Amino acid sequence: MTAKVALVTGGGSGIGRAVALGLGRAGYSVVVAGRRIGPLEAAARDIGNGAIAVPADVGDPKSVGALFARVKQAFGRLDLLFNNAGVSLSLPMDEISFEQWQAAIGANLTGPFLCTQEAFRLMKAQAPQGGRIINNGSISAHVPRPNMAPYTATKHGITGLTKSTALEGRQWNIACGQIDIGNAATDMTSRMQTGALQANGTTATEPRLDVTHVVDAVLYMAGLPLDANVLFMTVMATTMPYVGRG
Repeated sequence: MTAKVALVTGGGSGIGRAVALGLGRAGYSVVVAGRRIGPLEAAARDIGNGAIAVPADVGDPKSVGALFARVKQAFGRLDLLFNNAGVSLSLPMDEISFEQWQAAIGANLTGPFLCTQEAFRLMKAQAPQGGRIINNGSISAHVPRPNMAPYTATKHGITGLTKSTALEGRQWNIACGQIDIGNAATDMTSRMQTGALQANGTTATEPRLDVTHVVDAVLYMAGLPLDANVLFMTVMATTMPYVGRG
């Protein structure tokens, strides 16, 4: 084995793409997964070093199974899973359809569970045994924004999944941690520059964090030996309205 192998879901854009590029620079063999093959292939080209793009729907068990089969076929093992794929939805509680709720649960919570389950199967069986799973939580894993019930509920769920994975992974040398990110400067947070709804009903601009700092944080977590673990890390713009939100 000449390089550690990393799988990044939601790797075609935003934080996922930035982290995948950072992992490639750090010497990992990288698999980027997501729904849109075009951005994935572009990311794989930019990563280089034998990176591969695999289209996958993380909320679909068959698709996730095929994704991990491809990882095993290409590299024979998996050392790092970054559960990053997810969707955001902003609507008042009483206007959220059942279908929208289910879509958020599928992408943000069921997806990480299915990927974690497949990662466990692969990491337990490989030699040397073990690996690391990092979940992309959010500031919303701690406190909500207005009109973000599905996103907030799923991110609170990610915290429970992280703790359970860290506990169950001990005997198999599988470490798990969570990074909670506040306002990384990606397309997803561009609205922060023009104004985001606050808890008191006003709209206000919010500071953003250069995504390179998120990449550095993930690389630190990923680079630890498996007998050490960052269980939770919060990386945020220093003056964003998080502490005291609401």
